[in-house]
Amino acid sequence: MRKVYRFLCKAEEIICGTGFVVLIALVFLSAILRFFRVSMAWNIDMAMLLLAWTAFLGADIAYRSGQLVGIDLVTRNLPKKLQIFIEILIFFIILCALVAVIYFGIRLAASEWIRRYQSMPIPYSIVTVSIVFAAASMVFSTIIKLRRCILKFNQGNGV
Repeated sequence: MRKVYRFLCKAEEIICGTGFVVLIALVFLSAILRFFRVSMAWNIDMAMLLLAWTAFLGADIAYRSGQLVGIDLVTRNLPKKLQIFIEILIFFIILCALVAVIYFGIRLAASEWIRRYQSMPIPYSIVTVSIVFAAASMVFSTIIKLRRCILKFNQGNGV
């Protein structure tokens, strides 16, 4: 199971990195072509699609690797056991919020299925699905972080 999870994480990083490079290339190409008065409307729509996917996948990658901003000013002087308990509580809150994002994201994606891009024959809900996909991936990351915190809490020493 861990190998599958690591493979999916690596695939997510590759997709995010590739999407970001293509996004930059499309925006740059669009600017160059606009200079020569050549219009490519699909270029901007595809860049918006890639922006959504890379932003949300990048958020999951940052969350998984602990690169998001955290504030420990309040908890840093508390006993270790209480710090871990608060961390567990926060992960439960995050988990509930992610489940809500998945639920409402699926509903939004279903309602957006009819709406199409103006320049591409694909449904706009592909953008909305990026939120659902990233939130589902964050659920797995949160469960892993939560499990580690619970094990640390149960060890008793808090280290």
